[in-house]
Amino acid sequence: MKLAFYSVPVLVVVLSLLIRAAVLGRRRQVYFLKPVSTLLVIAVVLLSLPEPEKNLTYTIGVGIGLVLSLGGDIALMFEDRRDAFALGLGLFLLAHVAYTFVFTLLGRVSAWDSLSIAVLLATAIAFYALIRPNLGKMRVPVIAYMIVISLMVSRAASTFASPKFDSEQAWMIIVGAVLFYLSDVILAANRFWKPWRYRRVGLISYYIGQFLIALAASYFAS
Repeated sequence: MKLAFYSVPVLVVVLSLLIRAAVLGRRRQVYFLKPVSTLLVIAVVLLSLPEPEKNLTYTIGVGIGLVLSLGGDIALMFEDRRDAFALGLGLFLLAHVAYTFVFTLLGRVSAWDSLSIAVLLATAIAFYALIRPNLGKMRVPVIAYMIVISLMVSRAASTFASPKFDSEQAWMIIVGAVLFYLSDVILAANRFWKPWRYRRVGLISYYIGQFLIALAASYFAS
């Protein structure tokens, strides 16, 4: 069994406690458990290093993205403050850039790219129309963010065509990227459209997505 899987039970317990704390409004617990959850995901990608076969470009790139995500997680714990929300948005934007760079570098352009880009573009336009009336001064940053996350998912899909990844890895990466994307959509909809009672599901989507992207680092073959 891959070394990274040994972190799964701990991550499941901590994430369960985090969701419970978030639902009950126990902020002090959230302030502790959220960074710990992200640190556990960082441990997942680092546990790929002792594997006999690895790709340091992928491990380092995803590691950088996760560290930026950790900063974003901490900032968004104080999302009621506009400056903290803007900082969190910026850090997550850079995390998506890091992922996009790695997926582009190791992926491969294929005929399927046009389809994924078309679907993501249509989705982005529809979602933007939904939240546009409430964006205010955040309009430009949100547009930039939507472009980058859409590009990230598109480049994640490009791993299917790359000989550097097997099909199992490619599925981990694309499902992880889509779940990460979905968590951002839930966060934005809750803030700029209308509050959603079940928004905490975004935490599950976010951490499973990040975990799958990190786990893929342990599955490189010779």
